Amino acid sequence: MSDIIIGIDLGTTNSEVAVVQDGRPRLIEVDGAPILPSVVGLADDDTLLVGQAARNQYALYPERTIASVKRRMGEDVRLPMGEREYTPQEISALILRRLKQAAEEALGQPITQAVITVPAYFSDAQRQATREAGRLAELDVARIINEPTAAALAYEADHKEPKNILVYDLGGGTFDVSVVRLSQDVTEVLASHGNNHLGGDDFDAKLVEQVTAHIKEHAGIDPSDNRPAMARITRACETAKITLSDAPFARIEEEYLLEKDGEPVHLSLELDRADYENKIAAYLDETLEATHIALKGAGLTATDIQEILLVGGATRTPSIQQRLEQELGLQPRSEMDPDLCVATGAAIQAAVISGQQVSGVLVDVTPYTFGTSAWADLEGEPYPYTFIPLIRKNTPIPVTKSEAFATTHDGQRIITVHIYQGEDPDALNNTEIGSFRIEGLSDVPAGNVIVTTFSLDVNGILHVTSREKRTGLEKQITIDNATARFEKEELEAARERLAALTVDASPEDTPSASHEALQAQTLIEKAEQLMESANAEDKEDLVNLVEGVRDALAAGDAAATEQAVAELSDLIYYLES
Repeated sequence: MSDIIIGIDLGTTNSEVAVVQDGRPRLIEVDGAPILPSVVGLADDDTLLVGQAARNQYALYPERTIASVKRRMGEDVRLPMGEREYTPQEISALILRRLKQAAEEALGQPITQAVITVPAYFSDAQRQATREAGRLAELDVARIINEPTAAALAYEADHKEPKNILVYDLGGGTFDVSVVRLSQDVTEVLASHGNNHLGGDDFDAKLVEQVTAHIKEHAGIDPSDNRPAMARITRACETAKITLSDAPFARIEEEYLLEKDGEPVHLSLELDRADYENKIAAYLDETLEATHIALKGAGLTATDIQEILLVGGATRTPSIQQRLEQELGLQPRSEMDPDLCVATGAAIQAAVISGQQVSGVLVDVTPYTFGTSAWADLEGEPYPYTFIPLIRKNTPIPVTKSEAFATTHDGQRIITVHIYQGEDPDALNNTEIGSFRIEGLSDVPAGNVIVTTFSLDVNGILHVTSREKRTGLEKQITIDNATARFEKEELEAARERLAALTVDASPEDTPSASHEALQAQTLIEKAEQLMESANAEDKEDLVNLVEGVRDALAAGDAAATEQAVAELSDLIYYLES
């Protein structure tokens, strides 16, 4: 059995391991999950804990637990854990050893080599410390590669054309942004910038502050000095943060959190995504400033960037994607799991080193954007049919996304929910694929919140639900084949467009002209038949070529007609073959 080289993302907050098998990257689960928290600790009986178990005890027993050791790599320090002290390399080696063990169990053979990723800004001392950690874990480090390079490989494993890529990496504890030039044989980091003390943990801290203040105000007790209570609050806030990536509201419910005057104190608090995103706006401003510094360092501008890649779990925050699109004019790619793409890229690099052929990563994504319409600003003016995307194109499926809307006038008892497919900011320029009405809403002032949820499964079936938040009144619709549908109305409209292009030969036409017109009409009829099964790009090509035939015939240009007919004939032959 040949030696296998694994790929490892040794992260500040989480770590992952992957391998290429049969030409495809595969993430290896550790303790039943693809992500291993980068936390090491000792239990009460001095049993070694690595991963989730160590993370669970961190808030309660920080003196027996070490987290975020990656920040200390390359430093000549010793970190206390229980009664002893350890170097950063030793703690990292324990994480690497657990990843190695999981890979051996999954693959059924010993593992001796690995490719390990590091931030682009890591110094030689930090890289050397990473190699030392690998040796302590009994791994020969075949190569150290930069995390943005790994991310680019994961997204572009089988790229052909050279391009400039911006890798925006916001993890649990660190942030960095890199400008990467990708060509067929070379992946080069042109510039990097960031902050190794900024990440999703800081987002959690904002929510913890809010919850703590709420308890002080409503229960008259400060939980800050109660370790078990703060551990539960921190975990609940992290879970709520994750929920807010897909939903406009998240509720925290923690019973018997504290005790005051012999009575239990329960926590029940609803968090609002808009409020949460306001709290972290300053952090996002800092990341965008770093993005422009990196671009300047690479000698490029936003217009020179062809792709934006998202890395790190914190990039699931909707406002991050929105702000990047506003700043750089590109919709960030998000078809790869941001938590796992660096490990995937490391595995691809490992496979290349070992001489394997690697294919691109297969991910089921939606080819279209789905959303609804609402009163909102469009080009600086209020407009009732502004398109509000809920599921963006290239989003991995299955997926569920929710958004909050509000009634626009007092006593509004009825709303109509329109579902659109398309990319235009004006919903009326997109394709409406369904609609429904909710009647009997509460007779309350304007601002009554309606939560609309879009769920798209792997079979292309779209479920849309709208619910009045205060009462739970809801209506829903199911749209079959949403990702592959060619609306009957759209098909008929296309047929009419093609019919208008049909050239009828008149009795006065010459035999040659009649033959050309007959040939053109035959081709157009074939094009019409192909419309029903062709993809969007081929449909557009068919219409364009048919228009070319019509224009040439109308101009009476025999040479142009011959060329246009030949081009349409070639496309039809290609589509039919």
